[in-house]
Amino acid sequence: MKQIFTHTLGLLLAVSLVATEADAQQFTKRKQYNSVGITLNAMNYFGDIVPKASFASFRVAASRPNVGINVTRRFAPRISGRASFAYGRITAEDSKAADQNDPDARYRYNRNMNVRNDIFELSAVGIFDLIENRNNYLKRPDFVPYVFAGVAVFHHAPKGLVQGGNTGGLSTDSYIDLQPLQTEGTSYSKTQISIPFGGGVRYKLNKSFDIGLEIGWRKTFTDYLDDVSGNYIERSRLVTPAAQYFGHDNVRNTTDFTNFNEPGQMRGKGNEKDWYIVTGLTLNYILAPRVKSPKFR
Repeated sequence: MKQIFTHTLGLLLAVSLVATEADAQQFTKRKQYNSVGITLNAMNYFGDIVPKASFASFRVAASRPNVGINVTRRFAPRISGRASFAYGRITAEDSKAADQNDPDARYRYNRNMNVRNDIFELSAVGIFDLIENRNNYLKRPDFVPYVFAGVAVFHHAPKGLVQGGNTGGLSTDSYIDLQPLQTEGTSYSKTQISIPFGGGVRYKLNKSFDIGLEIGWRKTFTDYLDDVSGNYIERSRLVTPAAQYFGHDNVRNTTDFTNFNEPGQMRGKGNEKDWYIVTGLTLNYILAPRVKSPKFR
């Protein structure tokens, strides 16, 4: 399924580039316009702490809000560019996502990991409308489906909740910043690149406002949105009580699995990168372009 997404993204970019060049030659600047918008979304993620160990598996109950602002420029009958800034949160928890009675999920339930990650995202995408508008903004179509793709920079900060057990003196129900702990002996950056792509529909409310419904996937290049990726390491390398708790001591019942959290045992699926998904509503206000009167000599 990931290959389908990758091929679709490549095709979308190629079609958009060809269409942009052709349409721009026939679309006058007087018909171009800008809009500003706000978004209210639901945010989810796919990674190591999910109900099923397969792509697109996520827990609806783990959805969290995402809000943002954007500026869009209409360049051609089908082509727009959009810059956005958004903030949202993803959450996941083995004790809720994994069924202890499911043979395929007992491992993850026993691992007992959890994460809360706040994500700030700055993105730039190209939008390709499936219905063109060769007129000005007043005569734009009432209903327009579209697809988009681009690039984003995001900052994330995974945190874990102390939930009891061998806490090493940590306060129960407190959140701990996981990235500095190096729970797998590996350091990773909190600032990352992602590839946003997806689609939506846009509806004309009146001459000045559009409302839209959109879903977008973010392909990241990190496996640490949840601070889980590779294998357990020696407990002696975890030098703080917090690192020992999240990197070794928070497992449930190691008697179910031989040497469950011993060095070298699997903690996560390190061969797959994490994703996050944003789904929701957008309200855009069109900034009416200034009409320049002809000059007479």
